[in-house]
Amino acid sequence: MTDIIYIQPLTAASFAPFGDVIEASGHPDRMINAGMCRRFDDCAQLSFADGRAGISVFDAKVRKLPMTLDLMERHPDGSQAFLPMTQNPFLVVVAPDEDGIPGRPVAFETQPGQGVNYHRNVWHGVLAPLYEPGLFAVVDRVGAGANLEEHRFAHDITIMK
Repeated sequence: MTDIIYIQPLTAASFAPFGDVIEASGHPDRMINAGMCRRFDDCAQLSFADGRAGISVFDAKVRKLPMTLDLMERHPDGSQAFLPMTQNPFLVVVAPDEDGIPGRPVAFETQPGQGVNYHRNVWHGVLAPLYEPGLFAVVDRVGAGANLEEHRFAHDITIMK
């Protein structure tokens, strides 16, 4: 049995049950740098049980579509934000929790300039850039403990455009 998930555009409303879309949209909160820079404040709700926020750089291999989704993960002790260091779109896969395992996944494709912040305990797919380079700044919890739970699917799930 193969389950097919179709990719949809990423919007703040469609992604809200899972986290925050990080982007410069709407009216800026204020202008800074002598009027040369628009500042958009508080774009994501970072949350950590303990530890501290850290910034890491991830260099991920490009994923080709259609893509087989075989693994999802979640982080019970902290949110996790992915900020692309290029203007290239990437694939975002999330799922609601159903009794401790991922429910039916939902797939989104970001637009240039969008990042995401997964809230604590949200099931999500692995980092999946669609173009090279797959370079991301990641803001997540740094501290003791694993802060990682993984789930492998028993059946094939294919993600398509």
